[in-house]
Amino acid sequence: MEQTLGHVTHAENFQYWVGKDPDVTAAWIPVSFNAPDRWDHAPIVRRNWTLRASLRAREQVHAVLRSERLDGLFFHTQVTAFFAWRLMASIPSVVSMDATPLNFDSIGGPYDHLPSVYRQVERLKNALTRRTFKQARKLITWHDWGKRSLVGDYGVNADKVAVIPPGIDLEKWRVARAAPQSSGPVRLLFVGGDFRRKGGETLLTAFRGKLLRDCELDIVTREEVDTQGLTNVRVHHGLGPNKPDLMALYARADVFIFPTFGETLPIVIMEAMASGLPVVTTSVGAIAEEVEHGVTGFLIPPGDSHALAEATVRLVTNPDLRREMGEAARLAAGRLFSGARNYPLVLALCKSCVDAG
Repeated sequence: MEQTLGHVTHAENFQYWVGKDPDVTAAWIPVSFNAPDRWDHAPIVRRNWTLRASLRAREQVHAVLRSERLDGLFFHTQVTAFFAWRLMASIPSVVSMDATPLNFDSIGGPYDHLPSVYRQVERLKNALTRRTFKQARKLITWHDWGKRSLVGDYGVNADKVAVIPPGIDLEKWRVARAAPQSSGPVRLLFVGGDFRRKGGETLLTAFRGKLLRDCELDIVTREEVDTQGLTNVRVHHGLGPNKPDLMALYARADVFIFPTFGETLPIVIMEAMASGLPVVTTSVGAIAEEVEHGVTGFLIPPGDSHALAEATVRLVTNPDLRREMGEAARLAAGRLFSGARNYPLVLALCKSCVDAG
């Protein structure tokens, strides 16, 4: 399991549901970005996450195989499987991803990611990717955007691809909400470790312009934030996935604001929807498959502080709209992002590959 960004939460949630399946004994291999091993110091490799991740994963799988037999392999994401083709040839394997490499190239700017200027490097990357996809028995992508790329960009047979989003524990995130009040400050919540990439500066601009008088804002991030002159803004650090203090902020909030510049299918939006919050976010990556514009929230262009302020003001000034959208968001989360349904679907696919093998 790749351990970067939202994949950490995904791995934690998946591990919880795997633990409930008596037919599965899992050997978990977290593939961390800053692991203190030889690959972190190897020339060329240390500068390339794809190479580090795949070499680390292959080495650790071989270590597990020295002490136990494995019936199947599950790789998340595809970067952990690039050098595992021989393992995949002998052990039935499923490769899961939040986006294809070409998906990611299209939104990579905010991540400081650009395709290599060397055509040979890009050709090698595409060749490794195609081989990985070919060796896998099945592929899982979180969204239809990813499936279209697998079929159209990589020539994968559509029958080989399953669209299964990550899931959350809906009961854990369920909030008993009182009727929205027409008086008092409206509480806004932003959650994003990478404050600037997630649109935090856009949010602060909108907040200072049109939201300061009527709203409070809670910001959860790992970065430092300049809130000088904003007495009704609170910044929270060190709140990890599924932690009670984080969930309490969702329960206390009225609107979830997430004006991100680059994203695939954010789990924080799933958590907000499950908590019964209307969402104001951007139409990047596959977010339009999460948030239905005008029904569960509003989609705006990235970087547009004016559009962000206008959409938020609509919710701030209309308690009934907040309630209606929040209820619709909770229903959509139950339909799309139930961990109790989605993770058993992943396991069923893995079991079918093992049985076929």
